[in-house]
Amino acid sequence: MNAYQRKRWLGLLLVIIVCILGLSSPIQHFAAFPNEIRLFSGQLKQLDYGMPVHAQVTSDPQLLSINGSSDRSTSINLNKPLTIQSSQSGKTTLKLKLFGKIPFKTVKVNVVPDLRVIPGGQTIGVKVKSAGIMVVGHHQVVNGKGAKVSPGETAKLQLGDLIVRINGNYVNEVYKVAKLAEEAGAANRPLHLTVKRGSRMFDTKLMPVFDAEDRAWRLGLYIRDSAAGVGTLTFYAPDQGVYGALGHVITDMDTQTPIEVGEGQILQSNVTSINKSQTGEPGEKRAHFIKESKVLGNIERNTPFGIFGKMKELPSHSYNQHAIPVAFAEEVKEGPAQLLTVVNGQKVERFNVDIVHVTRQQSPATKGMVIKITDRRLLEQTGGIVQGMSGSPIIQDGKLIGAVTHVFVNDPTSGYGCFIEWMLQDAGVLLKQANLNLKAA
Repeated sequence: MNAYQRKRWLGLLLVIIVCILGLSSPIQHFAAFPNEIRLFSGQLKQLDYGMPVHAQVTSDPQLLSINGSSDRSTSINLNKPLTIQSSQSGKTTLKLKLFGKIPFKTVKVNVVPDLRVIPGGQTIGVKVKSAGIMVVGHHQVVNGKGAKVSPGETAKLQLGDLIVRINGNYVNEVYKVAKLAEEAGAANRPLHLTVKRGSRMFDTKLMPVFDAEDRAWRLGLYIRDSAAGVGTLTFYAPDQGVYGALGHVITDMDTQTPIEVGEGQILQSNVTSINKSQTGEPGEKRAHFIKESKVLGNIERNTPFGIFGKMKELPSHSYNQHAIPVAFAEEVKEGPAQLLTVVNGQKVERFNVDIVHVTRQQSPATKGMVIKITDRRLLEQTGGIVQGMSGSPIIQDGKLIGAVTHVFVNDPTSGYGCFIEWMLQDAGVLLKQANLNLKAA
């Protein structure tokens, strides 16, 4: 065997060794050891990496205790579970040295103030007033010459645009637009519009056209100023007096664009019946608002993770009126969980589900987990996930971990959920600064 062949065989052997080591449990556990750990104050966290080595851990004893010890330096066996107990909020580091001498890992630890919220599950009525006039369609106007024209299209308005000002005045009520169109048309002058398209604002002019058939001045637009529906309350944070619901953004039914909220209310709602889900045809809760004079809370924000605002008290018919811990996104795991929702009247019930897939997210994103309904009673009543169930809180190991967001059309027994962490951030309950960038070692 010549030198070239020996080098080739040696290289192949090294590749095989590296592959074997990479697939071995200790190496995999080492790679999975985090660079950063997040804890709520008072929380106990257990790390189990099965590495057959001893190490020395140094930390701040005022913030953390390691394996029950409050000493600054503690000897541990990494082949056994490592427990970390937080005592107060703050930031520190864990420094691990193999055999007490060889630097192994420095882990950043961020302890945030303890946070507990009351899980929801109640069906709520939602009334939203947009922060302007929504353009939801165009239509043709027959002018005095018999020609079909659309003033809205001529003004370059698109579906999903939000008209926020007309002639310099803020407007968010459709009935006022007809009067303005009548006045402008009679005076033969255009309307000056300030329009929001996405994040961009621009001005345009729109000249009303007299509709020879309806004998009225028209803009050639279908417009809307509000939306209403039902959903599910996810949580109520009594210390902050805020709530979160739905788990997904409210969009206009025609344009499918997010509604920019000007004002809104949430009300008590009563489920009257269920249209069961079937493959290819998601079902829905049929419900009506009750006690419309009694407003539960306002709507201040409409985000990809739901609606949020102030609420003075917890709605009646709660499954549990006591606050429970919440989980960071990285704590959610595959396995059994529970779902809180209403299928009849106002009674919140608990049903069994399985978390079948978890997406590891380092920053806010929808579709954090895939859930599957396993509760036979819920399947019999609803066929799976139905519209109106979005926002139903998901609980795992006694912690609120997320909310139902969407149903799979081809398999209504399954759907998506979002992590509660992102909803808490949008509610202003959990500071975004507490969100550390979690990376594998």
